[in-house]
Amino acid sequence: MPLFTIALLAIVAFVTGYAFYGKLLQRQYDLQDSRKTPASRVNDGLDYVPAKAPFLLGQHFSAIAAAGPIVGPILAGLWFGWLPALLWIVFGAIFIGAVHDFSALVGSVRHEARSIVDIVRQEMGRRAHLFFLGFVWLSLVYVITAFTDLTSSSFVDPELGGGVAASSTAYLFLAILMGLLLYRFKMPLRVATSIFIPLVGLVIWLGPSLPLSFPSIGTFPPQKIWNFLILGYCLLASVLPVWILLQPRGYLGGFFLYAALGAGVFGILLGGEKVNYPAFLGWTNLKGLPLFPVLFVTVACGACSGFHGIVSSGTTSKQIEKESDCHLVGYGGMLLEGLVAVIALSTLMLLAPGDPLLSTQPDRIYANGLSRFVEHFGVNREFARSFALLAFATFIYDTLDVATRLGRYVFQELVGWKGIGGGLLATLVTLALPAFCVSLTVRDTAGGVIPGWKLFWTIFGTSNQLLAALTLFSVTIWLKRIRYNWLVSFIPMLFMMAMTLWSLVLLLTPWLTKLCQGQWSFEPTSSVAAVLLALAFLLILEGIRSFRLITNRD
Repeated sequence: MPLFTIALLAIVAFVTGYAFYGKLLQRQYDLQDSRKTPASRVNDGLDYVPAKAPFLLGQHFSAIAAAGPIVGPILAGLWFGWLPALLWIVFGAIFIGAVHDFSALVGSVRHEARSIVDIVRQEMGRRAHLFFLGFVWLSLVYVITAFTDLTSSSFVDPELGGGVAASSTAYLFLAILMGLLLYRFKMPLRVATSIFIPLVGLVIWLGPSLPLSFPSIGTFPPQKIWNFLILGYCLLASVLPVWILLQPRGYLGGFFLYAALGAGVFGILLGGEKVNYPAFLGWTNLKGLPLFPVLFVTVACGACSGFHGIVSSGTTSKQIEKESDCHLVGYGGMLLEGLVAVIALSTLMLLAPGDPLLSTQPDRIYANGLSRFVEHFGVNREFARSFALLAFATFIYDTLDVATRLGRYVFQELVGWKGIGGGLLATLVTLALPAFCVSLTVRDTAGGVIPGWKLFWTIFGTSNQLLAALTLFSVTIWLKRIRYNWLVSFIPMLFMMAMTLWSLVLLLTPWLTKLCQGQWSFEPTSSVAAVLLALAFLLILEGIRSFRLITNRD
């Protein structure tokens, strides 16, 4: 089967969803540009900074589209075949993921650009607010942990890691320089774009010839050194004003990711590649995990992601210039990420059963596939592989700094710390647990080292999707209170809630069985899963209470 046909159908579905279902939601939420947004009213030059929709879309897209829409679809395809993953990506993004992102963004804009956590406080009460704060903070810690280890593993790859590390580091310095020129020296955006986009291409080209690597220091191998350096970057990025790093990095990253997106789309549509990987492999994978519910927590980013709601209501809502921009930024941004997931899945679909690449890391499968796509246009394949790996690292970087800043916001809300000192302390507390986790060396029963990101991926996906369900639940209560059509968020919430609670129960069952048999053992993922499940049930009870109070009042 031609890959062209599958990709074209997915693109048509996304465009149709944006034009029709997205517009329907815009009418349901009564978006009016006559209402001034919080960014336009406050405009403090630090967190509340209105941005044009195309500029903000780039930043928002690069913040939400981390490694998730690449790693998740490839893992799900490896386990169950490409067809179940593709169906979930397309229909999940249009009817669940984009609804979630759009709703969280609009809800935040209507609540003075407060985070979804604070919206829970207003709509469900103080007790639910505390439960949700703990849930969100733990989820963000897992995002930082998983993606820090994933980034460092790409930096120590023996073939291209040093070049990717060099290019990624130079890219961050370019973003800071661009931010200074834009906001301190008032350089026009069009001029800055024409200068810095070619510079990003230059650092990609130079990176492999100027590799950046570190030797082992004592008992710390190079990857652990990179882990701590990346967390140090997260600390710095979290406390700097958004204009100096977050906005220009997101803007540059958006172009960079659009380039990767365009290369994938045109390579698929014009390259003449065929599908070689099986469409369906079975209802369970080789580890005995069932397609339901595992597929729906493995493919999180790309179909639906709770982390997006935190981004939408944390940083993006503070930069929305007009209410109508929520359609492009919130709903459209999610569909762009769905397209990234389709391209990532396509790089797996190229491979035939037995191909050696199937046993490698997802980033290698992605880089190999993207280089095959662009090779049809005469692009050097080695350059294309370096470009793809840097795109992969850029996806992660863009989420890491946003996740850390959001973790700071949430922790400051929880403890009431104010000012620069409070922000710095909140960031340090947020990064302490990821620093501990990435310092561990985890081994399997045979003594082999397990990549840290693989250890954390399952609980990351489950907690991420449960966060999406809880966000949709809080939006439903808000819509019910203001007498809008609350079913648009309630129906997707039911599906996500069922899949994620089912997944948490599956994750906890082996550990609980051992405990019942008197075999005590501390397992980080199972322990966190138990805490998340308890918090989720408490939040659900609070949500039901709030919903019934509103219903009785009406």
